[in-house]
Amino acid sequence: MNKPDEKLELHLRPRDTETVSIKIPTDTLESLKKVAANRDMSLEALLKFYIGQNLRQDLAKLFSERVLESTAQVLARHIQSEEEILTIIQEIQAETIL
Repeated sequence: MNKPDEKLELHLRPRDTETVSIKIPTDTLESLKKVAANRDMSLEALLKFYIGQNLRQDLAKLFSERVLESTAQVLARHIQSEEEILTIIQEIQAETIL
């Protein structure tokens, strides 16, 4: 545990970046600017936030799908009934829905 007078330091590893240009409808851009101002963020920070948030969700979904596919393959090596495998996979999906 840290002592009250102990300084904490955060060390971030710089990541390579690349500039991209996208066309956004004017009304959407105005809405983004309003939301950014309301959140006390720059437009760039808001866009990065939105991209990062949705990217993590999509990557998690892809990972989940790969795990289910692998699970089905492993089950297929041990269980002969495709119906039973499907039932197990559906049960796993039902248990893991947020």
